[in-house]
Amino acid sequence: MRRTETTLSRQISRQGDDMIALQQLTREAEANRTLYEYFLGRLKETSAQQGIQQADSRILSAAVVPKVPTAPRKGLILAFCAVLGLIAGVAVVLLRDLLRDGFRTARQLEEDTGLVVMGQIPVIPGATRGEVMGYLAAKPSSAAMEAVRNLRTSVLLSNVDAPPQVIMLTSSVPGEGKTTNALALAMNFVGIGKSVLLIEGDIRRNMLAEYFPQHAGRKGLVSLLSGAAEVDEVVIAHPELGLSLIMGERSRVNAADLFMSDAWKGFIAQMRRRFDYILIDTPPVLVVPDARIIAQSADAALFSVLWDGTPRREVFEALQLFASVRQKVSGLILSRIDTDRMQRYGQGGSYGARYGAHAEYYRD
Repeated sequence: MRRTETTLSRQISRQGDDMIALQQLTREAEANRTLYEYFLGRLKETSAQQGIQQADSRILSAAVVPKVPTAPRKGLILAFCAVLGLIAGVAVVLLRDLLRDGFRTARQLEEDTGLVVMGQIPVIPGATRGEVMGYLAAKPSSAAMEAVRNLRTSVLLSNVDAPPQVIMLTSSVPGEGKTTNALALAMNFVGIGKSVLLIEGDIRRNMLAEYFPQHAGRKGLVSLLSGAAEVDEVVIAHPELGLSLIMGERSRVNAADLFMSDAWKGFIAQMRRRFDYILIDTPPVLVVPDARIIAQSADAALFSVLWDGTPRREVFEALQLFASVRQKVSGLILSRIDTDRMQRYGQGGSYGARYGAHAEYYRD
């Protein structure tokens, strides 16, 4: 009896301990459930706010490192840049061509000025003025010299009854080839057996000294007109070219005053009796008034225009200055024509470019 009681007491005591443990586990489970529900609710709120939905995924294949980059596509970019550069280059060339204000054909020059173009002189080969002169002397049958012969013929036939004897050459601004044209024309007159005197009328710059450096520093036109030298002292006979020269000189005396003096007029009258032709290289018209003064003593005035270079406005202004002193320009020279560029402009049929198209007639 006592054993049974003891056993029951133990069972009751064990059940009480188990009940306490069960209640403790129940509280812990409830607390964990509450905490889980809290975190689950927060997770849902966060997912809803960020719009993140993680889909189920799986690896189909391992990633492969590419041998060439997929971006940027350099070849496509370079091709696109090349096309854009080509278009931009063509646009710039066309724009520059439209903005150029020079004369490219003799017809255009004649129509705009109302004057005849007596000569079209191509670019004469030579890096220096000495090389240019050497080319003219060594190549009398070249295209350049044939162009100068055409100029000579036009000048002589411009007045058949009274061919000009004193011929002056000028231009609007420096660098238009007037000195080279004067020298080449003088050499052409020598070629037909005439006595020729080439005078440096641009005494401010003395351009002939660059063609004939061996004669630089000698007494010249200023000494002659001032009475410091005689004619025979200043006239230089060039044995190789067959012509005579009078060089310029630096002087404090104003050049315009010299050319307006009686000494200049008397000198020209004396040279008319001594030489068949007298050519005077004068300064640019828009720079100094010397050319318009010298024109009073000349029989013909040739006006050089740089091919595709001299702006129309400058040509018109220079011609207007001649008209203001009632001096008529006898003819124009379209100077330093680039025949290759003329062909590219589609003007190969014009007179100046034919020298390049019919090379069999010339010996360059």
